[in-house]
Amino acid sequence: MIVYGVNAVIEALRAGQVRAVRVATTSARMAEVQRMAAARGVSVTRVPVAALDRATGGAVHQGVAADVEPPGLLTLDELIAQATHPALILVLDGIEDPQNVGAILRVGETAGVDGVVRQRRRAAALGPVAKTSAGALAHVRLASVVNIARALTELKAAGIWTVGLEADGDDIYGDVDLTLPTALVLGSEGHGLRRLVRDRCDRVASIPMRGRINSLNVAVAAGVGLFEAVRQRQVANRTA
Repeated sequence: MIVYGVNAVIEALRAGQVRAVRVATTSARMAEVQRMAAARGVSVTRVPVAALDRATGGAVHQGVAADVEPPGLLTLDELIAQATHPALILVLDGIEDPQNVGAILRVGETAGVDGVVRQRRRAAALGPVAKTSAGALAHVRLASVVNIARALTELKAAGIWTVGLEADGDDIYGDVDLTLPTALVLGSEGHGLRRLVRDRCDRVASIPMRGRINSLNVAVAAGVGLFEAVRQRQVANRTA
């Protein structure tokens, strides 16, 4: 798999996933990439910018790309087994845009999620996701499933509370107890949660809108929900 962009390559190097690095420009950040690669015994090859353009399909690569080990995709059972207690998991229902998936992984990593569940088919390519996640892909556990609705049933069987985020949810997100083991379920921007997925959720919550625009970008919604869970858990720990 090819990962490109300075931050994405640096994080892949930190995670020990890089086989080789290709650089096409010179800068202080590029020197940092080269130092990190040398310290880890990873070869660095200088190439023309046009070569990186071809390798990345014309993406904004910032003059660097790396050949990396593809992230090891977990089964849902493996992800649940590796989760902390109380678990905090993200489930992506039909989100295919690499920009959104990358941003969700970044906010998920900063919130300390145990992992992200996504459907095997119609999933965003991980190379662009690594770039837009600013390297978070290197640090977030991913589980690949055939069917999201069935995955929610398995999460519930494992004692994990499933909470969908939807504009017309029945509850306000801040009123839902997120100190419990929780999987936050996010739908695509165009269609939201699919009906069967929504029906499988234990609760469906909304984020109140106060302005003239009636919806949030899905990555922003993920951040709001995740950091409400973080806030509630911090409060619970202080009062325990």
